[in-house]
Amino acid sequence: MKLKHMYKQLSLLAFIAIGSIGSLMAQTRIYIHSHNDYCQSVPFYQAYSQKVYSIEADIYTNADETGLLVAHDRDELPTALTIDELYISPIVTQFKRNQGKAWADNEHTLQLMIDLKTAEHPTLDILVKKLQQYPEVFDPSVNPKAVKVLITGNTPKPEDFKNYPEFIFFDGRPQYDYTPEQLERIGLVSDSFDKYSKWNGKGAMVAPEKEKLNQIIQMVHNWGKPVRFWGTPDGVTAWNTFHEMGIDIINTDKPELCSDFFKDFERKNMQLAEKTALQASEEIAKTNRLDKATRSFGGFDQSASQLSRPVETYQPTFQSDNANQRPKNVILMIGDGMGLAQICAAQTVNQTLTMLQLKHIGLQRTHAKDQYTTDSAGAGSAIATGEPTCNRHISTNEDGSINPSLTEILAPRQYACGIVTLGNIADATPAAFYGHTTERDQTDEITRWLLKGNLTLLNGSGMSALTDRKGGTNLKDELSKQYLISSSIEEIKTHGEKEICLDEQMGKATSEESLPLLAEATQKAIQKLTNASSKGFFLMVEGAKVDYAGHANYLPGSVLETLSFDQAVAEALKFADQNGETLVIVTADHETGGLTLVDGNLEKRKVTARYMTDDHTPIMLPVFAYGPGSSKFCGTYPNTEIFHKILEVLKIQQRP
Repeated sequence: MKLKHMYKQLSLLAFIAIGSIGSLMAQTRIYIHSHNDYCQSVPFYQAYSQKVYSIEADIYTNADETGLLVAHDRDELPTALTIDELYISPIVTQFKRNQGKAWADNEHTLQLMIDLKTAEHPTLDILVKKLQQYPEVFDPSVNPKAVKVLITGNTPKPEDFKNYPEFIFFDGRPQYDYTPEQLERIGLVSDSFDKYSKWNGKGAMVAPEKEKLNQIIQMVHNWGKPVRFWGTPDGVTAWNTFHEMGIDIINTDKPELCSDFFKDFERKNMQLAEKTALQASEEIAKTNRLDKATRSFGGFDQSASQLSRPVETYQPTFQSDNANQRPKNVILMIGDGMGLAQICAAQTVNQTLTMLQLKHIGLQRTHAKDQYTTDSAGAGSAIATGEPTCNRHISTNEDGSINPSLTEILAPRQYACGIVTLGNIADATPAAFYGHTTERDQTDEITRWLLKGNLTLLNGSGMSALTDRKGGTNLKDELSKQYLISSSIEEIKTHGEKEICLDEQMGKATSEESLPLLAEATQKAIQKLTNASSKGFFLMVEGAKVDYAGHANYLPGSVLETLSFDQAVAEALKFADQNGETLVIVTADHETGGLTLVDGNLEKRKVTARYMTDDHTPIMLPVFAYGPGSSKFCGTYPNTEIFHKILEVLKIQQRP
């Protein structure tokens, strides 16, 4: 008996640990209870299809006390269906279909909570007889994956629990003093939320009320039992708050919305923590919505998407900020897919960002010429050429006529021009600064523009864009006549000939170990371009995979890729301070994912967020500027103005 009791206690403690909201574990099941499930448009099936843990039905005995009707109030009884029709038969059917378990594709168990609206006798007696017909479905001693039956409402007195079969569990109350034997029959402890708090689910619960709840939660957990509250606020803020507090079972009348919020919940949370505290999933987070140049992206390895220490930031000196002089160099930094939410999420985890030190800030509108919401081709081209551009077009008009980009304007004026991307060189944003086509997937046509020789350095991933081409042609061989072709940023020559460096590490998702990669590439590019021309240089640096993370709806990726980009910003600002003649512009081409921050904890460096789409959104984006002419970038303007403002501060009036 002692061993049996110990086993049950350990099982319940495991339940609590698995359901704990504050843990940094990989995705574990979050326990959702479909309260008054019979009130749903499609009882049982709506909640069941969401794979919730617990489903509730209220029952009355019928007039002759031979059957059980499901209803909330007595006036519903004339049209009420039986528990057999609404719950027992559907559950039995699903168990037959799924070979003895609730769901075919996982090992999760289902709880059926029955609220007795009429007296224990004969209501519970009738129910037990019905359930005993299907021991393989409702009796865990017969089938370990059986439905857990939990009785609430007019429950028996605790001393009478023993009079019912062991597969029947009861809903306890925190104010009762149960004996160890009685506690074994308690499957859950519930209480009314409004006994402890009047919180409506908006904003935050006041501290005294939260403390009352925490005391009950801790007491129930000390019993080795999971806890639930009914009558709770029912929305995202409330669900997340209760989850964070360690309430084991989330009570909801909105099982579909609640399940959607907690689906893939580890992908919606990011926290700085020691690696020993992290047990990340080994799953890969990725999307199928990338275009030709980036379809080979392997995705975000969740076991590598962790951060155990803060990323060092840089404090600018501001000595050259907004200096009344023409800058010699321009560094344009584009965090692809990086909106304010991504920036704020990264700042929450890291507590500070280099880009947020800058004082001159504007907002750019991102609409494409033909669509309210832009893609990277339309937005990248608008920034690169100063002309509104249709989606999928790379620096061309609809008829295919060419709009010259900044590199094509500056290179003939003896500026050294470079492009660094933490992604594929043939993807839309970097392509807009050297190539032209009416279709972004025409990577063969895009990359042939490299033969024009306007770039001093092109650095990114994507060797296949040069070698795996239609007709078996090898552009790499042609380009090698005027470019040094290298395969690692460590090989980049800071002096000498023009270079194309295709480092395939730059096409992989950022991990904590690879966080400095874009910064290192930026530093190498600055050195090379500085040495290449006494006139000055133009460098575009892209943090490409903030966008990929948004498409994948993967918050750890959004944070890590933004931090990687911010480290590159730090390198640019360090050089700007040393040089005194460099304008640095930090912005994005569009936001990806519709990221919304739900809540966070600054002290714990934790943020919870959700995405509303796997595509781009048309929201305005910040433009940070530093160095000579930085105040020109304040205000609100279309993305095309970034191009014109750059030429204005360089005092270039027209194209050659």
